[in-house]
Amino acid sequence: MTKVLVSDPIDKAGIEILSQVAQVDQKTGLSADDLKRIIGEYDALMIRSGTQVTADVIQVAEKLRIIGRAGVGVDNVDVPAATQRGVLVVNSPGGNTIAAAEHSLALLLALSRHVAQAHASMRSGGWDRKKYVGNELYKKVLGVVGLGKIGSHVAKVANAMGMEVMGYDPFITADRAQQMQVRLTEIEDLFQKADYITLHLPRTPDTENLVNAHLLGKMKPTARLVNCARGGIVDESALAEAVQSGVIGGAALDVYASEPLEANSVLRSVNERLILTPHLGASTEEAQENVAIDVAEQIRDVLLGLPARSAVNIPGLSAEIMDRLKPHLQLSETLGLLVSQLSGGQIKELEVRLQGEFANHPSQPLVVAALKGLLTSALGERINYVNASLEAKGRGIHVLEVKDESVRDFAGGSLQLTSRGDKGGHSVTGSVFADGDLRITSIDEFPVNVSPSTHMLFTRHRDMPGIIGQLGSLLGEHNVNIASMQVGRRIVRGHAVMVLSIDDPIPQDLLISIHSINGIQEAYPVTL
Repeated sequence: MTKVLVSDPIDKAGIEILSQVAQVDQKTGLSADDLKRIIGEYDALMIRSGTQVTADVIQVAEKLRIIGRAGVGVDNVDVPAATQRGVLVVNSPGGNTIAAAEHSLALLLALSRHVAQAHASMRSGGWDRKKYVGNELYKKVLGVVGLGKIGSHVAKVANAMGMEVMGYDPFITADRAQQMQVRLTEIEDLFQKADYITLHLPRTPDTENLVNAHLLGKMKPTARLVNCARGGIVDESALAEAVQSGVIGGAALDVYASEPLEANSVLRSVNERLILTPHLGASTEEAQENVAIDVAEQIRDVLLGLPARSAVNIPGLSAEIMDRLKPHLQLSETLGLLVSQLSGGQIKELEVRLQGEFANHPSQPLVVAALKGLLTSALGERINYVNASLEAKGRGIHVLEVKDESVRDFAGGSLQLTSRGDKGGHSVTGSVFADGDLRITSIDEFPVNVSPSTHMLFTRHRDMPGIIGQLGSLLGEHNVNIASMQVGRRIVRGHAVMVLSIDDPIPQDLLISIHSINGIQEAYPVTL
């Protein structure tokens, strides 16, 4: 029976979804040793930020197919180790977008109006109206560092509040920034000119301690900084010094380099112009339910053999690309599976040729899908979108990618896979028609037009009278029903290919008889 382990507290809506397809065991607060001891029983693992999924855990997770993190980051998962083992890692990049954006805005307002300090004063019996005179956000300059989903929502709300929004994001085009009413600039210019700065970046080697003493020194003495993104982006010692000494006007942090924040952290001793919250960015009832549902649905889909929307270790497969290219990915995988079975022997090179409109699609996902199909016959369920490229490289398969917009064979373009190996080579071409129907359009340069089916038979033969009849009779004698048949040839009485869709697989003794038919040169039973 399929089993899912939930090792952190998860909203009940996610549990209900998982229960549709699997036995769900909720075991929270597990030690590292406890997790290692039981993880081998499970097909899927659902976590939040508490569980540490290390390489040691993944190594003993023999059945594990997917790790789902109910949240944005996957800092607590060893993604390279999971990738090496072919374990999919998914998260919920959009589930807490609104919650995180609103918390950033809440901290901006709290800094401007001294909300935390005035509250503390009131609780201690004070009434200090003059001391806590604040500033309006209206007409102030907001610098947004990172214009992804959360940063762009902050920019949208800030614009509505009458702020002027500057942005820094090397991956955002000028057109997209203009649509968001954001003026793009370099990061140092942003730090020099902004009245408020909010960070929305992942923690990577490039962004670690990005906001350091140098950048903080560029800020106006009245400017304030907010970080609700990831700990480690801000040099905490430098920030503490900048706030304490008045280099900047204030700051608010929701995330820290090490969490929970140590009791002796320098941040805890800074004056009241530094506001600290305990990683509350995603802590709304709505966000917790959203991320639980999102990740649970992805785990459910993967266990049912469907693609995940938000895998973090599938190169180039964002949710948007996955949705847009779904039939094209299916075609790539189908053609890869087909050419591997036609080739028979060891494959040393796979050429992936994107023709016509196909050349305008992102190529990396299509190449990965083709490799998955190519290796499925040999590796079965071990191969997936996560480890296909690694497995191909490990087997010495050279991948050659070609884009050729000049080929205009079909309105939607076409994809051609060519294998080369110790037994020669084969090529197959396919296309996605307007209605989403997949078609195989050529085999070894012989034109055909057939829809892939579960069981098929491909032959290469001399184009001569009687062969089709003999093959049909032979299949009939063995009670193999033909669903459809098509012949492709280039010249009359030359060589030809025949493609049959059949209701049952071809037994080995029948295949031997097919090869004995006069004029049949090659015969390949295929299961797709």
